[in-house]
Amino acid sequence: MDKIESLKAVHTHYQSIRKEIAGVIIGQDAVLESLLIAFFSNGHAQLVGVPGLAKTMMIQSLADVMDLRFKRIQFTPDLMPSDITGTEIIEEDMQTGRRSFRFIQGPLFGNIILADEINRTPPKTQAALLEAMQERQITAAGNTYRLEAPFFVLATQNPIEQEGTYPLPEAQLDRFMFQLPVGYPSEEEEKAIVVRTTSLERVQLQKVIDRQTLLEIQQVVRMLPVAEHIVDYAVNLVRATRPEGSSVKAVRDYVRWGAGPRASQYLIVAAKTRAALMGKGTPDENDVNEVSGPVLRHRILRNFKAEADGISVDEIIRELIQAKYVR
Repeated sequence: MDKIESLKAVHTHYQSIRKEIAGVIIGQDAVLESLLIAFFSNGHAQLVGVPGLAKTMMIQSLADVMDLRFKRIQFTPDLMPSDITGTEIIEEDMQTGRRSFRFIQGPLFGNIILADEINRTPPKTQAALLEAMQERQITAAGNTYRLEAPFFVLATQNPIEQEGTYPLPEAQLDRFMFQLPVGYPSEEEEKAIVVRTTSLERVQLQKVIDRQTLLEIQQVVRMLPVAEHIVDYAVNLVRATRPEGSSVKAVRDYVRWGAGPRASQYLIVAAKTRAALMGKGTPDENDVNEVSGPVLRHRILRNFKAEADGISVDEIIRELIQAKYVR
């Protein structure tokens, strides 16, 4: 299959997934698009929103239409690393009487992992998840086990309740490709949700693509060419988030720490993926701008002045993009 046919196939698969998901999830179009970009970019995502916004259903539905193994982990303060990675047990051979260790896989051995309320578990367990996210492997009882591709971690976090939580360290946050705010539905969408969920009607999702097709799409995305000026644009955008020497006033006034080099990498990969999903042969500046919010919002650390003045990270990102255009 040549490049043009491959891009057509990627665009077709994307449209088919969106159409199938629409039968279950009402609204949240931007979140769904970003999740699919993360999937096809082989990246992880964090969803931030209050309970009851169908975050779990959205992720479960995506796993169903892509025929992937879905595992949900409810993170709690007493959760131990072995509870998610797995543990060794002693087994006795009934015939010989010999005892041996056997590894029992934990819930991380899946394709799509929902880490529900990730900030409620202690740093020790968060560190075990960090290895799985970064290395696509886990270490248990001195042995290393590879995780089957594709492997996605989708973590949810409640922005309201902070009592009894363990804030994710910057190193952990940086492993997430995207941070996605999940907002309330519109009035019409909420009415449609109420009507659908209070009836006997149940939508049966159909498998749209399989694991092998997903892996092939990831390869197509990586092969997409990127013009040098687009790379320059993405790198300069990230470098402008760092207050020392930044030409953007909002950054100098309101940012304590900017994004690191991983943000530049994710901007390009995500822009390539978005271009492929839209059927384009190469990303442009608009693709970079569209993914800049999800990539940058958890990598820019505001200072106290920003909090006092009520300036959000998203407002800083908007000023960054505008400054890149008017420079």
